[in-house]
Amino acid sequence: MTEASTDIATQAATAPTFRQDFKITRNLPWALQPLDKISMNFHWCWAAGGISIFRDLDPVLWDKCEQNPRLFLRDIENIRLWQAAADSAYLERLQSFIALTDSYLSRTPPEDVPSVTYFCAEYGVHNSLPNYSGGLGILAGDHLKSASDLNLSLTAIGLLYRYGYFRQSISHDGWQEERYNDVFEGELAVTPVFDTNGERVTVAVHIRGREVVAQAWLAKVGRISLYLLDTNLPQNSDVDRLITGHLYGGDAETRIVQEKVLGIGGVRLLRKLGISPDVYHLNEGHAAFSTLELAKEHIAEHEGSNFADAVSAVRAKCVFTTHTPVSAGNDSFDPEVLTECFSSEFIDSLKLTRNEFLALGRADLSDDKEFFGMTPLAIRMCRSANGVAKKHGEVSRKLWLKMFPDLADSGAVPITSVTNGVHAPTWIAEPFQAIFRRSIGENWHEVVRDAETWATAINFLPDEEIWAAHQTLKGLLIAFIRERTATKDAGKTDTIHEHEDTRKLFSPDVLTIGFARRVAAYKRWDLLFRDLDRLLKLVDHADRPVQFVFAGKAHPQDRTAKGILQKLMSINHDSNWQRRAVFIEDYDQEVARYLVHGVDVWMNVPRRPMEASGTSGMKAAMNGALNFSILDGWWIEGYNGDNGFAIGDLDENLTDEQMDAADSESLYSVLENDLIPAYYDRDDAGIRRTWIAKMRNSMATLTPQFSSDRMLSDYVSNIYEA
Repeated sequence: MTEASTDIATQAATAPTFRQDFKITRNLPWALQPLDKISMNFHWCWAAGGISIFRDLDPVLWDKCEQNPRLFLRDIENIRLWQAAADSAYLERLQSFIALTDSYLSRTPPEDVPSVTYFCAEYGVHNSLPNYSGGLGILAGDHLKSASDLNLSLTAIGLLYRYGYFRQSISHDGWQEERYNDVFEGELAVTPVFDTNGERVTVAVHIRGREVVAQAWLAKVGRISLYLLDTNLPQNSDVDRLITGHLYGGDAETRIVQEKVLGIGGVRLLRKLGISPDVYHLNEGHAAFSTLELAKEHIAEHEGSNFADAVSAVRAKCVFTTHTPVSAGNDSFDPEVLTECFSSEFIDSLKLTRNEFLALGRADLSDDKEFFGMTPLAIRMCRSANGVAKKHGEVSRKLWLKMFPDLADSGAVPITSVTNGVHAPTWIAEPFQAIFRRSIGENWHEVVRDAETWATAINFLPDEEIWAAHQTLKGLLIAFIRERTATKDAGKTDTIHEHEDTRKLFSPDVLTIGFARRVAAYKRWDLLFRDLDRLLKLVDHADRPVQFVFAGKAHPQDRTAKGILQKLMSINHDSNWQRRAVFIEDYDQEVARYLVHGVDVWMNVPRRPMEASGTSGMKAAMNGALNFSILDGWWIEGYNGDNGFAIGDLDENLTDEQMDAADSESLYSVLENDLIPAYYDRDDAGIRRTWIAKMRNSMATLTPQFSSDRMLSDYVSNIYEA
């Protein structure tokens, strides 16, 4: 057992919590009993009026419960419930929402659409199900929501992480600290899965010389079923209980066995459920072991077949999406560690030798010592592979050209692209949704699918209406900032994440730029600070000041990234920086909503071409915020010159230092000469006509182009039905 495994075993032994279900035993007033059912399907979190059905019962408790309706219903005071039960207007709203939900859920997929099973290591459906880390999970959550809205036949498979991803706090000196919450001590909108005999549905996977059992949970995402496997069972050893302990936690061995449970266990769960889809969609390489289980099934079911026969059968029904533009970002494992995690019986069942088995994950088949890569395995075992933006597809073809020695150049590598999108009803703020309902109709989210009709409708919106909605959301963001950064004990060092008095922090009249993403070297958090004096002049400008809101997490083991955060926190020159820059701790979906709804500008400065796609800027654009971004990932496709601002150019023939210097200069120059003047330009009536025109262009052009409905339609026509 490795040292890391020993630490995990110690942790498991000290926290043996097991959950059989997440039922709430509280008796609700008869008229409010439907709230329990509503809370068990995440459709409420994007359906019109769903959030307010809960929030309006007790707005303070709603936020205290972190918008978790299960926890909310458990903890709300009886007086609040009975007040609502006696409120005819509230009951009318509730009944209308029930009717809307029942009508929505009653539809079944047409018979002519392919059935799909979607595998992913994380799902960001809502922050009340903390089963995600970042962009991959949020993308997966939006994928399921659009699949539901488009009435596709899709089933999702993942893992239920007991501790999930870490929660972030920043100490008085600006250093990131982590903590983990046990989801089994809270309330989740998941239900146990039972078979026809009333027994819990479980699967077994051979791991480290023993059978590890995982139980299945079900989360409903509209019409979509999301099944999550969990190894925290009494019959498993302490170490095995923590296989599904932490998202992306532990050592390489832990990652391998997690991915075995996801891929191999996921296929076995489908069989227990009687599901045999037309298409298996592997969203990132974490699920690639599923293809080996499918091959094993084929060989067992077809007498006389060999592995080559199985590969042909598996490839015919498997598709793969890669999200990573660099080799180091793809999971790869030491061959010795990998084979220790797979029994010889499993390898034999594939009719492969040990070296043939390991070759499945090698990009270079001539190198017997190369690590086993999950992406090469997926590419070999799937009929199609795609990147998540046009540029990322190009980068991926170059990256994996080495797998195709018979091809002369990367252009012929069989990797295509489907550009990511985001779920408009989830990410567009209510004030704008209200405008769309009045001007376009209750079905505005369906009109988004028709780019021409949508653009025509947005272009008719009055400037004053767009600006009023934006300023309301900006005011809400500032109120949120002031609340989240207020503390009675702010420490001895002045930092931008805690203040004793926040009443004068930020102003709704000042240009507000948001920058929120994972703290990593290629994200270039420090690009903005290459010329600090120049930056502070912008912040301090008497007539045209700028304010910044930051959010993001550094990996717990990345001290360099933590150092970048600490430096950001403690900038404290003789300037207005401390009241015009803030850092919001514990970046999650709820924080993201406030930011993408309320900022004027969304900034993104990755080092080209390392941004596979990026989706946060899409969410901001749908709310009228203007993107201010490096031309990488999705922004290459989205930028038209009038719907935002570009930093730098498309030149990649530079060293990192040359690129950083050029992009930093471009960033300051665009801010000084284009962006800031455009924001503060007003007509004789005091209205920002130039800026609002760009906001309208952003909403009109980018919303349909980068909606997850468009993304799903592309997957159906170009990948699933291909």
